[in-house]
Amino acid sequence: MTLASEVELEQEGAASAAHAAPVVFIVDDDVSVRESLQALIGYAGLTAETYSSARDFLRRPRATVPNCLVLDVRLPDLDGLELQNHIASQRAEMPIIFITGYGDVPMTVQAMKAGAVEFLTKPFDDEVLLDAILLAIERSRAALSEAAGMKVLNDRYASLSRREREVMALVVSGLLNKQVGIELGISEITVKAHRGQVMRKMNAVSLADLINMAQKLQPGRTSPAVLEKAA
Repeated sequence: MTLASEVELEQEGAASAAHAAPVVFIVDDDVSVRESLQALIGYAGLTAETYSSARDFLRRPRATVPNCLVLDVRLPDLDGLELQNHIASQRAEMPIIFITGYGDVPMTVQAMKAGAVEFLTKPFDDEVLLDAILLAIERSRAALSEAAGMKVLNDRYASLSRREREVMALVVSGLLNKQVGIELGISEITVKAHRGQVMRKMNAVSLADLINMAQKLQPGRTSPAVLEKAA
């Protein structure tokens, strides 16, 4: 299988995951709340999974489809804010909607600053919750798509030889082929050959495209002036 074919398969797989049927996770120690939320979410045409504690939820393997978490603040083991901190570092593609019967302003501010989509105090309007869930799922979908795109990009970069990476780094920094050759102690013809391989393996259609890829792989390594020149 050619590199191009492998990349196409990776991209198809990434698109498939990002557009797969979403799932809504519910973590609340009150069984009546779990059951009512599961019924509401199911009625809206979405799949829901329920858990009675943060630790039970964390035992579940990481989701690979668009998802979100409806989370009670007060739980018997880890509280909701502690679970939010864990998710932020381990499952960044999982937006959180907090629900609570004991919310206060400092708690709400802390949760929202940490990236919560919504903080709802019981009893809340069903439509408000469903709107928040749909927004959270779209955020998750976008995050999964971006992560999958970065994996494809990293895989392409990993396919480069050491010399091809050296050439790529110098080319995207703004050096001409002749200057790259002098820097690396190789001929200009050899630089052109390596540069062609880099463009092919990275699936770059232009120098500007390659520079944008380098920016994603190593932010800050190419200057705005180089980007403007390549555009």
